[in-house]
Amino acid sequence: MLTPGRSRRTIAAMRRAAALAIALLVGVPAAPASAAPGRHYVAIGDSYASGPGIPERVGEPAGCGRSSNNYPSVLARWVRFASVTDVTCGGARTEDMWAPQAVPGGANPPQLDAVTRRASLVTVSVGGNDIGFGEILATCGRLAAADPLGAPCQAHYTAGGTDVLAARIDTVAGEVAGVLAEVRRRAPHAEIVLVGYLRILPDGPGCWPAVPFAAGDTPYFNGTQRRLNDTLARVARESGALFANPYTSGHDACAAPEDRWVEPLRPASPAAPIHPNARGMAVTAAVVLVTTLLSARTT
Repeated sequence: MLTPGRSRRTIAAMRRAAALAIALLVGVPAAPASAAPGRHYVAIGDSYASGPGIPERVGEPAGCGRSSNNYPSVLARWVRFASVTDVTCGGARTEDMWAPQAVPGGANPPQLDAVTRRASLVTVSVGGNDIGFGEILATCGRLAAADPLGAPCQAHYTAGGTDVLAARIDTVAGEVAGVLAEVRRRAPHAEIVLVGYLRILPDGPGCWPAVPFAAGDTPYFNGTQRRLNDTLARVARESGALFANPYTSGHDACAAPEDRWVEPLRPASPAAPIHPNARGMAVTAAVVLVTTLLSARTT
């Protein structure tokens, strides 16, 4: 959505920044992006936004794992906002948008408290922990160790005749919609971008044990992730927000180290296991930027 306060100068700066993002992703040197005067950016969300393990750690509390090279930071360098507030935190769920989140080193304040009327851009990355990304990884890894060629994780989550993970995604849709509605209430003139999740697994049998899903469970989890991203896209559309989707084939945690944007259990690039590396964060920043630019051009 093109907000009334956005100037032609700001749009021009975003176009130059989009060109910079694309150039950086293909390794072509580019000049620094121009400033976006008067623009105030707020980033809220979980570890796929905070960037644990990617140098350098910044901000407090330390347990949030916030990186100076997470996608909000990269985006902020490309589009030099008047101010940037990044309160993203590893492990965050939708409930942590509303209440303090206890982490090592202290508590992260309710993330929605960072969203005020002066915000002109708000990015939101949340939902994965609500469906249990960490629990799924632990459960599927344990089951795969005994049956690496089967589909024990799918059997576990569908044992009662209902797909438990699909049901969780249906539930989280309403929770994320509530977060977006509250962002809109607190920042009525902001452009809101809900950000999806980078692809974790490929098509085919996967790469057990580097990513601990059994061969038959790889399509199931990949389908679950696609369902989550599709649901987030629908929620964004129904809420009047934009949706930035960095899910892309060929760059998952099973890809070669030089190609992947998400790291496996033993990262080759600095990052938390099964989390984006610096390239993945740069890609996500570029997708957010281009999504915003396309919205400005079509409004």
